[in-house]
Amino acid sequence: MTRDADPLRYLAPVTPRLSGLRPVRGEGVHLFDGEGTRWTDFTSGIGVVNTGHAHPRVVAAVRAQAERLLFAQIGVATSPLAGELAERLVALLPGGLDRVFFTNSGAEATEAAVKLSRHATGRPNVVVFQGSFHGRTHLTMAMTTSKTVYRHRYPNLAGGIVVAPFPHAFRWGMTEEAAVDFALAELDVLLKGQTAPDETAAFVIEPVLGEGGYLPAPRRFLEGLRARADATGALLVIDEVQTGFGRTGRMWCCEHHGVRPDVLIMAKGLGSGLPISAVAAREETMARWEPGTHGGTYGGGSTLPLAAALATIDVMQGERLPANAAARGAQLIAGLRELQARDPGIGDVRGLGLMVGVEFVDRDGRPDAARAKAAQRACLGERLLLLTCGTFENVIRWIPPLVVSDERIDDALAVFARALAATAPAGAAGGGEGD
Repeated sequence: MTRDADPLRYLAPVTPRLSGLRPVRGEGVHLFDGEGTRWTDFTSGIGVVNTGHAHPRVVAAVRAQAERLLFAQIGVATSPLAGELAERLVALLPGGLDRVFFTNSGAEATEAAVKLSRHATGRPNVVVFQGSFHGRTHLTMAMTTSKTVYRHRYPNLAGGIVVAPFPHAFRWGMTEEAAVDFALAELDVLLKGQTAPDETAAFVIEPVLGEGGYLPAPRRFLEGLRARADATGALLVIDEVQTGFGRTGRMWCCEHHGVRPDVLIMAKGLGSGLPISAVAAREETMARWEPGTHGGTYGGGSTLPLAAALATIDVMQGERLPANAAARGAQLIAGLRELQARDPGIGDVRGLGLMVGVEFVDRDGRPDAARAKAAQRACLGERLLLLTCGTFENVIRWIPPLVVSDERIDDALAVFARALAATAPAGAAGGGEGD
């Protein structure tokens, strides 16, 4: 049988593809194609390979485990690795969260967190926030409001989901304080007009909006949610699928604000590229989850992701990756703000650690998706992989692996400066290196 010249044509076209790169090897912040051409990956597989591509300690752990046992279904014969990983996570988790449920993906973990919240409180409704992304399954589509494409032509989504404003000071043209006041006031209206406190199971929030535009939640807003959860008996569920595992400069983003979650969702960076996610809560909360009402075949049973996650924690701690994320993130934001000062098309630079967004606007301050996409393509031309996000697709997001060096940050900033100069509208100052 003759091999097809392009076997990728057999893949479903439902998944858009950023580039023509066909990687066969990865190392740190770099990917390599079959001819050995090097690309710089500042997407981290959408926030997955926080420890870098093919970290030697993770690879060694997976290889060693593959020689012993690939699978032990957690409900039949539980691998000791599941308990070991749960214990390691409990030691790292904030706010006394001491029980862990494993599954495979961020969306599955979010569904599990909602099911837990409904059982633990006996209430049906969940509040999410405008700009959210929580997944693509039937329930999590209903919870996702960052872009219509994620819900497009999928009718009759799951009920019991209501949407409150997320404080977007830049978009609203407000100070942060005013935006927080407005968003909390509107949440109070929602609790009077759409879901009564005694039927509200949980507030579910990303501490930094991901697909919604890389927008950090202000501390006072999260404190307001904590206060309302305490007052109503609802649970505060913090979705750290993308912000967790050192991405924002702390192990967990909520640690920046000192706000205690009742439930924490984690995925992406947990397995350094192998599929694993988890939900964490207190013992008394988990005890209200009726046995047998949730589960799965692979969660906590596939031993390779468990081994990868244990090695990931070792690397995070041993190489102090959250601290590196904080330092390199400050370097990146400073460099981007220098470019912003020379380019009026950059309306906002924001982020925490190595989760940074650059929002493009036109001369009238409106979202400029065309410029964002053009700058992204110009960077691709120099083999720098960047993604866009935001409801209007006008935000370029920076999410390099947390092992990134200061030299690689400077290199990427230089590429981005050239991209800004190449895409500046006629008559604009632009962002070139020689400006």
